Amino acid sequence: MEQFLHGKIMNTPDLFTPVRLGAIEAPNRFVMAPLTRMRAGTCRVPTPLMAEYYSQRAAAGLIVNEATAISQQATGCPNSPGIYTPEQIAGWQKVTTSVHQAGGRIFLQLWHMGRISHPSFQPDGGLPVAPSAIAPRTGEVLTERGMQRYVTPRALAKEELPGIVMQYAVAADHAKTAGFDGVEIHNANGYLLDQFLRDGTNRRTDEYGGPVRNRARLTLEVTDAVTQVWGADRVGIRFSPGGVFNDMHDSNPLETFSHVLHELNRFKLAYAHVIVSTKDDLEHGAVPVPLAALRKEFHGPLIVANGFTYATATQVLEDGLADAVAFGRLFIANPDLPERFRLNAPLNPLDEEKLYGGARKGYTDYPAMGPQLVER
Repeated sequence: MEQFLHGKIMNTPDLFTPVRLGAIEAPNRFVMAPLTRMRAGTCRVPTPLMAEYYSQRAAAGLIVNEATAISQQATGCPNSPGIYTPEQIAGWQKVTTSVHQAGGRIFLQLWHMGRISHPSFQPDGGLPVAPSAIAPRTGEVLTERGMQRYVTPRALAKEELPGIVMQYAVAADHAKTAGFDGVEIHNANGYLLDQFLRDGTNRRTDEYGGPVRNRARLTLEVTDAVTQVWGADRVGIRFSPGGVFNDMHDSNPLETFSHVLHELNRFKLAYAHVIVSTKDDLEHGAVPVPLAALRKEFHGPLIVANGFTYATATQVLEDGLADAVAFGRLFIANPDLPERFRLNAPLNPLDEEKLYGGARKGYTDYPAMGPQLVER
């Protein structure tokens, strides 16, 4: 990683400059963001089509694969993959082999959906679990039988929390067996760990609730367990400090996320991955959380995401506010995104109707560049 001087990067990098993310020597600063596509097969087993999809995008400095359920309890979305059965592990082995053969690097994102689930997904039809028995006030959950109202989740007993931590550790070990290069802990977007972290969803009165040091406890315990499996230099973590997706809010997000990022420094993680709030997010209720303030709290590599373009990604690197930039929809539609940016080539339009579910169309059929390129 580059040397810092008064908070600024010396020898300012651009998107095409190599970067070290923990143990990963990435050849560029393009990260493929984790993107739910709902194309897993029966019993949440990754398919050969998924292997093709990810290997097409192996030019990224790092791929973070789609959110992947760590257990049946963690599920809550049709056709999303898991990492808790031998068949799922074998399916992911085909994906990682394909990506590595194409020259890429890939982390698995560890996911527990918490209250953003439905009894139809849960073992024995039980209630989804959460830090507190608070249902989302807006939205619906997509089930195998269509859209359903959210149910009020069951608050996890304190005695159950070591089992939640163990789910993450076991899934992290399964990811190692499947041939991944590391894992990313999903602590964003209103899922279980985010639900514990923010006071809008955590009303507990034990040592996992109340002040931010308590609300961050489960995140830190999970991080400790996962780093014991992988080594900290192959573990990243993702946050959405200002996000309101899945009916999330916090009374003081700057304090909350500054605290947890500062506490994570002791692990020396491969990176932290922060979803920044865009203008559109702010118009829909998101809270501005200054990236510069979060950058000061976390001393390791920082990846930023959410709607970046070539120009804005270049600027955030030049400003020293990030070490790499994650691209989502641009990578969906442009499997050769780094080369298109390098050559200032036209970008494929995104097929919005084929984002979720289906087969090849809108997934692996986006074309690579033809012979007609526009020079920068």
